[in-house]
Amino acid sequence: MSIQTAATLKKLAIQSLVRDEALAISSLEDLPSVLFPALFKEAFSGRQTKLIKAMLAAWPFPCLPVGALMKTPKLEMLQAVLDGIDMRLTKGFHPSRGKLQVLDLRNVHHAFWNIWAGTEDDSCSSEPLDEKPVVKVLPRYAVRRQLKVVAELCLRPRLDEAQAAFLKWAQQRKDSLHLCCAKMKIWAMPMDFISKILNIFHPEHIEELELNTQWNLYKLAEFASCFGQMRNLCKLFLAPLYKNVFKIANRTGDREEQYIQEFISVFSKFNCLQHLSMSGVHFLKDHMNQVLRHLMTPLSSLSVTHYQLSQSDLDSFSHCQSVFQLKHLEMRGVVLTDLDLMPMKCLLQKVADTLETMDFQGCRMKDSQLIALLPALTHCSQLTKINFCNNCFSMPILKDLLEHTVNWSKMNVEQYPAPLECYDRLAHVSRVRFAQLCLQLLETLRAIRQPKNISFATDNCPKCGERCVYGQGARFCFCSH
Repeated sequence: MSIQTAATLKKLAIQSLVRDEALAISSLEDLPSVLFPALFKEAFSGRQTKLIKAMLAAWPFPCLPVGALMKTPKLEMLQAVLDGIDMRLTKGFHPSRGKLQVLDLRNVHHAFWNIWAGTEDDSCSSEPLDEKPVVKVLPRYAVRRQLKVVAELCLRPRLDEAQAAFLKWAQQRKDSLHLCCAKMKIWAMPMDFISKILNIFHPEHIEELELNTQWNLYKLAEFASCFGQMRNLCKLFLAPLYKNVFKIANRTGDREEQYIQEFISVFSKFNCLQHLSMSGVHFLKDHMNQVLRHLMTPLSSLSVTHYQLSQSDLDSFSHCQSVFQLKHLEMRGVVLTDLDLMPMKCLLQKVADTLETMDFQGCRMKDSQLIALLPALTHCSQLTKINFCNNCFSMPILKDLLEHTVNWSKMNVEQYPAPLECYDRLAHVSRVRFAQLCLQLLETLRAIRQPKNISFATDNCPKCGERCVYGQGARFCFCSH
């Protein structure tokens, strides 16, 4: 029998079972394991909740990555999955089947369905490689007695129906299941609610955390004990966190410093942290050196945005080992106008062979600061993306920069500010001048190398809020003349 004939027979068998739900359910005991994924996918697509429950209770594989089938969770389908788990817990699993070990509710492992269900859909072909070998993660759970349920949570003041139902279900079954949250986002939630959630989904299993709460230091200190248990954290995003501890008059600087030190000490417990993003975390001003020195592993990406960076903070970038292997550096919205950038030059020299993306948008750097960075920038040969928009550079300095980018052969996207000569004394943009100067800069670069995606942009217009952008042609704001 040819492969094509076998695939056709398989498809006909699945279609026959889907049309008769009662027959499909009664046939599960004798159904070959190889048909389960395709039948389950068809049942899920057709919202056949009874069949989904029965199949989940009889699932023959160690892992069920059902989250890949519900990119936008619907209460009805999620409830069917949870009811199927309850059936499995109360009635046990079929003795001829392997025991289900992991129920994955995340939108990952698309390759499982593409391979086992015979899908020829290329829409999932761009998924990260670490999602594809599903079987490779299974031996870790082979000796686990409890079924592991892996989820991602986005905790906001108003939970949707599906998430509220899932959290209620998880709370009631936390003693009979191994509940893990791999990625957690916390938005403006009260501390007591977060504590309850972390009592269900234990902190040590969190790999990615986004904390966007506007908590003050007092609230953050309450969270510190949970925060310190996240030893497997790989990615951390903090924004925004404010310095004030109390709203009453007897607030003291000593108490603030105590809470800051308690928070910073937690970083020494992150054994796997590779990606650190901090936006508007103003209380860490003058403490960046301590944060970076506490890190146990080298960072792959560092993002410090909309932050009041001090000179001592910037100095720490040149001598902290944790940032010497960076692939991605973002300083968007960090005003560098009055700072000495020699420590940044030293950092760029150290990461010249690893740095792939760099974002200095909105830093308000001056010509002299770009000149200081130029010798290091020319050696960053791995750069694929760079953004210098919203900085104050003149035409000669921008031209000098572009003339020294011969090593940027891997560059895919580059964004530069329009030269200062485009503006008049009232900060208005001259259309003619803007187009002429940007064309000259582009021709300068083309004499060195061929850019793939390049643009020059003015600051936002104070009247209409738009930019003038020169890339493939010119786009002007409404107020330019």
